[in-house]
Amino acid sequence: MLDAMKRYAPQVRLLLATTFTLTLARAITLPYLVVYLSENFALDVSGIGLIIGGALIVASLLSLYGGYLIDTLRSFTVIIVSTLTFTVAFIGAVISRELGLFFICLVLINLALAVVTIAAKAGFCALLPLEQRGEVFAIKYTLNNVAYAVGPFIGVALVMFDYHWPFLLSALLGLAMCLCYRRWGERSARTQLDDSPQAGFLSVGVQMIRDRRLIYFTLGGALSAVVFGQFTAYLSQYLVVTSNASEAARYISYLVATNAVTVIALQYVIGRRISTRRLIPWLMAGMTLFLVGLLGFSMAQSLLAWCLAMVVFTLGEIIVIPAEYMFIDSIAPEHLRGVYYGAQNLSNLGAALGPVICGFALAHLVPMATFYLLIGAVLLAALFYYLGARTSPRQVEQAVTER
Repeated sequence: MLDAMKRYAPQVRLLLATTFTLTLARAITLPYLVVYLSENFALDVSGIGLIIGGALIVASLLSLYGGYLIDTLRSFTVIIVSTLTFTVAFIGAVISRELGLFFICLVLINLALAVVTIAAKAGFCALLPLEQRGEVFAIKYTLNNVAYAVGPFIGVALVMFDYHWPFLLSALLGLAMCLCYRRWGERSARTQLDDSPQAGFLSVGVQMIRDRRLIYFTLGGALSAVVFGQFTAYLSQYLVVTSNASEAARYISYLVATNAVTVIALQYVIGRRISTRRLIPWLMAGMTLFLVGLLGFSMAQSLLAWCLAMVVFTLGEIIVIPAEYMFIDSIAPEHLRGVYYGAQNLSNLGAALGPVICGFALAHLVPMATFYLLIGAVLLAALFYYLGARTSPRQVEQAVTER
């Protein structure tokens, strides 16, 4: 993977470094965020979930407009402002004594990261030929998982010295990337390829709603995110109900490690082989692996069985995420790449709903029903993916050929 990165232009490597660093900064605060909210604002578990989940939902909705700004303004300007906002928001989170201000800071952190990620995706498509995009998407996702694997350990170590340090280090990392991008970023880069007037945000929104392929794939992505977006949350809920808290914590630690090792080891190897011309077979393969993994969870009676099911489940995740990116790339008009990727980012709404749906199932149905509901979400996601590819197939093929 490192050898492949050396072949890319400096601007591509800078975008990869920027998204990796900001993701690492976000991951550093994850393990302590729940404790921080509990100790500083005296929130119970439901209140903490509402704050964290609500911030993610609001940021996901606002990122749609962030994608529009990427299409309208220079990406250099958007990334500089976003990384600076990311830095200021972490500082604000440290000094805030009001829950409302802390919530706003969380929204800004999630929003800034989402906008930079959208800008990076649009930048990859502008800087790379079609045949190289699958590989760079796989590299980006692998680096994200490295960040989420390493970041929590850094955060836990810093908390031992002072509970402010994780937030301050995250702010410093954001500032460092802001300065680096200001020094080496491409100032003339802009997604829009001509000087024609840019349509207003509402007009663009109407155009997107009329694109049934985008609507179907956004729905498919949201349903997929219900399954893999926050799998640790609903698996923890299930294990606590079916065993006990200490056993659940032990199992989850092994499952998270299994997921991280599988992604880091195989994401690049598999992701670079996903071709634009066979996206639907790849997506259906990913959906099938999700189904097998969920069935494995529902029948697992030992730690080894849980880990084996997690390997299969993670293979589905490895396939689906880059395949989704590439399909959106194949249908997005050149001047609307940012806002199309912003629409894809709405799949985070599904990730936020996953633990809620599973919590309802565990509270009102038999525990096994949790996995049956998730299997239903996978089947619906596969249907929407199929409908998205089937709708106007000539247009999709033409878009792929032109690129």
